[in-house]
Amino acid sequence: MIGAIEKQKLVYILNRDAEARLTISSPLEAHKKIDYEEADSDPTGEAAQKTQQTLTFYELDLGVNHVVRKYSEPLEEHANFLVSVPGGNDGPSGVLICSENYLTYKNLGDQHDIRCPIPRRRNDLDDPERGMIFVCSATHKTKSMFFFLAQTEQGDIFKITLETDDDMVTEIKLKYFDTVPVATSMCVMKTGFLFVASEFGNHYLYQIAHLGDDDDELEFSSAMPLEEGDTFFFAPRPLRNLVLVDELESLSPIISCRVADLAGEDTPQLYMLCGRGPRSSLRVLRHGLEVSEMAVSELPGNPNAVWTVKRRSDDKYDAYIIVSFVNATLVLSIGETVEEVTDSGFLGTTPTLSCSSLADHALVQVYPDGIRHICANKLVNEWKAPGKKTIVKCAVNQRQVVIALSGGDLVYFEMDPTGQLQEYKERKRMNTDVVCMALANVATGELRSWFLAVGLADNTVRIISLDPSDCLSQRSMQALPVCAESLCIVEMGCTENDPKDAAAASTASSLYLNIGLQNGALLRTVLDPVSGNLTDTRTRYLGSRPVKLFRIRMQKSEAVLAMSSRSWLSYYYQSRFYLTPLSYESLEYASGFSSEQCPEGIVAISTNTLRILALEKLGAVFNQISFPLEYTPRKFVIHPETSNLIILETEHNAYTEETKKQRRLQMAEEMREAAGEEEQELAKEMAEAFLNEDLPENIFSAPKAGHGMWASVLRIMDPVQGTLYKLQRLEQNEAAMCLTMVKFHGQPEHQWFLILGIARDLQLNPRQCSTGFLDTYKIDASCRELELVHRTPIDEVPYALCAYNGRLLAGVGRILRMYDLGKKKLLRKCENKHIPNLIVDIQAMGKRIYVSDVQESIYMIRYKRAENQLIIFADDTHPRWVTCTSVLDYDTVATADKFGNIAIVRLPPNSSDDVDEDPTGNKALWDRGLLNGASQKADNVSTFHVGETVTWLQRATLIPGGWESLIYTSISGTVGVLVPFTSHEDHDFFQHLEMHMRSENPPLCGRDHLSFRSYYYPVKNVIDGDLCEQYNSLDPAKQKSIALDLERTPAEVSKKLEDIRTRYAF
Repeated sequence: MIGAIEKQKLVYILNRDAEARLTISSPLEAHKKIDYEEADSDPTGEAAQKTQQTLTFYELDLGVNHVVRKYSEPLEEHANFLVSVPGGNDGPSGVLICSENYLTYKNLGDQHDIRCPIPRRRNDLDDPERGMIFVCSATHKTKSMFFFLAQTEQGDIFKITLETDDDMVTEIKLKYFDTVPVATSMCVMKTGFLFVASEFGNHYLYQIAHLGDDDDELEFSSAMPLEEGDTFFFAPRPLRNLVLVDELESLSPIISCRVADLAGEDTPQLYMLCGRGPRSSLRVLRHGLEVSEMAVSELPGNPNAVWTVKRRSDDKYDAYIIVSFVNATLVLSIGETVEEVTDSGFLGTTPTLSCSSLADHALVQVYPDGIRHICANKLVNEWKAPGKKTIVKCAVNQRQVVIALSGGDLVYFEMDPTGQLQEYKERKRMNTDVVCMALANVATGELRSWFLAVGLADNTVRIISLDPSDCLSQRSMQALPVCAESLCIVEMGCTENDPKDAAAASTASSLYLNIGLQNGALLRTVLDPVSGNLTDTRTRYLGSRPVKLFRIRMQKSEAVLAMSSRSWLSYYYQSRFYLTPLSYESLEYASGFSSEQCPEGIVAISTNTLRILALEKLGAVFNQISFPLEYTPRKFVIHPETSNLIILETEHNAYTEETKKQRRLQMAEEMREAAGEEEQELAKEMAEAFLNEDLPENIFSAPKAGHGMWASVLRIMDPVQGTLYKLQRLEQNEAAMCLTMVKFHGQPEHQWFLILGIARDLQLNPRQCSTGFLDTYKIDASCRELELVHRTPIDEVPYALCAYNGRLLAGVGRILRMYDLGKKKLLRKCENKHIPNLIVDIQAMGKRIYVSDVQESIYMIRYKRAENQLIIFADDTHPRWVTCTSVLDYDTVATADKFGNIAIVRLPPNSSDDVDEDPTGNKALWDRGLLNGASQKADNVSTFHVGETVTWLQRATLIPGGWESLIYTSISGTVGVLVPFTSHEDHDFFQHLEMHMRSENPPLCGRDHLSFRSYYYPVKNVIDGDLCEQYNSLDPAKQKSIALDLERTPAEVSKKLEDIRTRYAF
């Protein structure tokens, strides 16, 4: 049953058809409407207050396929959610009603109601008058028993069981289970895990270690005698029944964000303020995969290469790590530990060019003077390089070895049926030096790989056939902009392991030739498995050093590790290709690594160390570091010289540290006073224990102080290391709303001032405060200390501040004011009172000021110096409830509103900001301006409904050498980009693709895509990239038909999608 708040209730019946697929019936109606005619006609609002909730039971009659309303009764207290009790053979049926302070069991028939108060924490700092509610629950049921886990709004979980007697419930029993962060929903799994989907911040997976039946925790029951209004008390404690197993990172809610390269890594990082209350954090996001270091060990010198080989070709794990130095080769065996061995058959007195496991359990080592073939029985066959020639490059797979001799000769060996390597009768002379070579792995059931790729010094790559009918003849060639550094042929696109996976089977795997160039670019080309032709080349710039390529295994299929100034991994995951950097220091050479502890790892060398690495979070675009904060963060600024962050945190309904201390001391005193003569000792101990208990607030939640109580702090920290330099606490009930950094006229050139807008005794609805302040602080040169210069009282809540040409602009309520620095306080220079409701954002560029009103969109204002006036010269025609804005150029502003729309507003080309205000009122009425507003109106360039409240907009480049895009973050933790089109051709192509995707791939829930994206205003000049990107996951027949309509091939369409993505973002 799905119920709407007012009237509609729809019942759907789920079934399975003959093939066990889930089917869903058409909905049956079970509408019940609350009659609120009285409340509408009553002006005092008392009738609305007295409206009672009703509890209604419905019955679904499967015989006539109809829903009947069975029984309805009014409830005494207001309930916030229902828990269904298992019925039939599993339990007594009925429902648990969770309401403020009480839990009630009700059922049809003779069952009488059973009530039990919700237990409260002993010695809680919360306001004692506050009610307590359950916010979510999970039911666990087995054949023999069932129980509920219900969580209060402080995060405490109770285990609830029902005592029954002949299917009649006799009592409710509650027992304190554990405390976890407050969740929106919980789920108990059959395997004994509890998943907690947190309201804000990361989600958690716990293992239920004990059911809490046989511990000394008190059990409360509805049968215990209590006075009306009294409740039970318990003491919260660290986890006892649950064990934390895993954590799922979540950015929700993102309150503010900046894109900047403060760590000097040439790719910008995203600095985000996330979370709420004591669980909030500063998160630093970097583009890249998280790398886990399994082991790091030092080597006796600087090696130049590393490989891993298996002892037998059908082994699951690797047996040896081979490390090559300038004049020696070290062989390490992999076991419990990694140690050197000498009996492996490998030649240790020479550097190694390559080594590999061959079929038939043999090994091969290629070194400058020859090839060493080590058979399974440790017999060694050697092939020596002829005359004075040495081997310069080689390529090896399970059954083939190709070497290039100095002078450009290619020699080809293939394994014959007896397991010997046989040299092919002819050698092929290349007319220039061979720079690099690559062979693909031998496919299952084949005898050889059919092609060899050779990179030559004349800036070409040639594909050479290894087919016995035309062995060593050239099949195709590709010219390159610069010389190739390395080659790698991999089969990607589908894993054979899961034939049921339709998406994977549809994109049958293809051979890709990856070419790493000396200028730091990577080319990926499709290699035709029959003809050897090269088609569909895609390019990415990876870094400043030549690109080396290594084939490794990820997710049971082949992947490529590319090393330049950073290391990148190219892999195929969940039916799409990823090319992601590793967030790790630069590496020099690598190979795949597989052992029991680390089945899919990488062994790599960096200077003189050998490292074993694992990549666990495949598919992730970012990895993140998190630094905890104390209260909900609101705004922050970056100090330009030191890159330190100045963060403002403000919490409503909260105590400051000082007030908490005082409350604790006062409560401890009350405990001592309440005790009688003989209980003094015990009371003293209890008071001591209470003062010393320290339960972390990020799990046990902070005490709720009541409405109108505020706590704020200002912190200065280094975002790279997370070092805290300064924590400035404000007094109780001083709510810091905004901050900005200003350089004032007539002050030293380098001196930054920090202005902080504060409201004292702020009440949110209706919005009022006893007084406001603008605090001025001097920031020292190292940005580690603040010195309070003075405090300026103001009469309204300051919501926005902005520096403007050596002065300060402040939005004080709905008044825009300009201040200058004085000796005792800030001096008011000029103001504008024409903004209707409340100023929430001020931006300045050149002479123009862009001011956002809370519900009337954006106003463009010019400061006229001669008359000392702030004059509105243009405004918007649509009401917009602005949350944040970003100035794109002198005439254009991007705005986001609280209903989840992003709009771009631009002044028409003929508008001028040189307008006169008319203080005398003697201008004619028709000159007054349109719609009582400014005389000039901004045009709406584009609108788009994101569907989530956007909290930050910024114009920035996300990748070095990329183009600028508009980055947005939303309250539900989304990071997105809006990228500009630079050509009509691209725009036309994507417009048609979007049109086809709308008709071919409608959303799961049946919403019309166009009407969703036009929820508040019609969508204009924005194409939904997320919808277009779903093209890659359509089935091939649909892909083909759409591509035909667009007069392209499916490969060209997906290349176009990839190009626009990599040009601007990741």
